[in-house]
Amino acid sequence: MDNPQIEIGEVTNPLFDAQLVAERIAFTLERYGAMRFKSVGYKILQQIIDADALGAEITISGRGLPSSRAKSWKFMDGYLKKSGDISQNQVSKGLTTVNLRSGTIGIKVVIMTPDIILPDKMYIREAADAQNAENKSEAARIEAAKEKEEKKKPQRKKSEKKHTQKPHEIKPEVKVEEKPAETTEEVKE
Repeated sequence: MDNPQIEIGEVTNPLFDAQLVAERIAFTLERYGAMRFKSVGYKILQQIIDADALGAEITISGRGLPSSRAKSWKFMDGYLKKSGDISQNQVSKGLTTVNLRSGTIGIKVVIMTPDIILPDKMYIREAADAQNAENKSEAARIEAAKEKEEKKKPQRKKSEKKHTQKPHEIKPEVKVEEKPAETTEEVKE
């Protein structure tokens, strides 16, 4: 390597770079201690989601977080692919460790940025929009024809209102007892 060249560029959004976010969490834990790890995790996760990331996951694990036993805490939000080509090649991942008095803490950050094109997402083409416009114009034409037919039909005469009797005008019905018809044998006797 006789003439190495280094290209330096500015990070457009540091919240989409998982390694920068992991180092930021590590710096915050070194500065304020491990007792505020939950508030740090949730706060940074909310900032990532507010920056329009599709999903994010922050894992803080190690000894001395809430107690002397080693534990792992996960902070997750949004949509995050866990398997397949997208999770291996396009999702941003970062890992760092912090050495505190209480022990060593590991921080993993996984961020799914909004510029990732998912293979299972469906997009509607413009040709479908043109076809929908044709269908709408045809539907409007049919509706106009129906309205013309309705105007041509003669209107029905309204029937007179049925007279309803008031409760005091109702006459009691007379019940008539019906006897069964006589059989031929009874008639002969």
